[in-house]
Amino acid sequence: MKTVMIISDATGETAERMVRAATLQFTDTPVNVRTYSRVRLEAECEKLIEKAAELHALVVFTVVNADERDLIARLVERFDVESVDLIGALIGKLASFLGAAPAGVPGLLHTITEDYFRRIEAVEFAVKNDDGAEPRNLPKADLVLVGISRTSKTPLSTYLAQRGLKVANVPLVLGVDPPEELSQVDDRKVFGLIVQPDMLMRIRQARLSHLGMPQDSSYGQRAHIDSEIAYAREIFRKHANWPVIDVTNRAIEETAADILRIFTERNATPS
Repeated sequence: MKTVMIISDATGETAERMVRAATLQFTDTPVNVRTYSRVRLEAECEKLIEKAAELHALVVFTVVNADERDLIARLVERFDVESVDLIGALIGKLASFLGAAPAGVPGLLHTITEDYFRRIEAVEFAVKNDDGAEPRNLPKADLVLVGISRTSKTPLSTYLAQRGLKVANVPLVLGVDPPEELSQVDDRKVFGLIVQPDMLMRIRQARLSHLGMPQDSSYGQRAHIDSEIAYAREIFRKHANWPVIDVTNRAIEETAADILRIFTERNATPS
């Protein structure tokens, strides 16, 4: 799979949208898009360009400061990395056309706007309500993700929060009833997450290895995992209106896109 690395001195969201829109034209070629935001130090730039060289990646950068753009240009040349300066040419053309010098201030697009503060608030909400930390806040959420351990609840919550949605997630623990507050949430806001047992076992065993914990822990054993998945499916059957999404072998962006599509469709229809 080819890799495209987006480097931005702001959020990188606009560049990511443009790159993803462009990659839709290449349906038979999978592309891994990685976004690195708020990159403003020379050491960070060098580390990322060196990584791009190792991955044979294409670097797409959106940096408004001329010195930083020049730095990246020198680095991609040094490491022989293919690159696209997504905003530099436009800024240069506008400067010539307008007869004015650019401010060179990163992130002006998001400065002090209602949308900016909404996203910040959403990210803070996701952090505070991760892994069932504050059940009393569940009714306040725009979206609630429910699933057993290692079903991508946290990264999905963070990704969706960056789109301005207040997301909480609730872990399902074998033999433990979900929090009572979950029943107070509109079914249109709740999504179940499931994963195939073989994949989950590999993920958990890798996690145990990373933490230096015994591989024979029930957390990573197939029998225990099967029981957890069966318990989750039992919960989902009791809440037939919750969409259940299988996250096996899916990128966070793919799953998030499905959630957003279903969420938008369901909330456009009166209950």
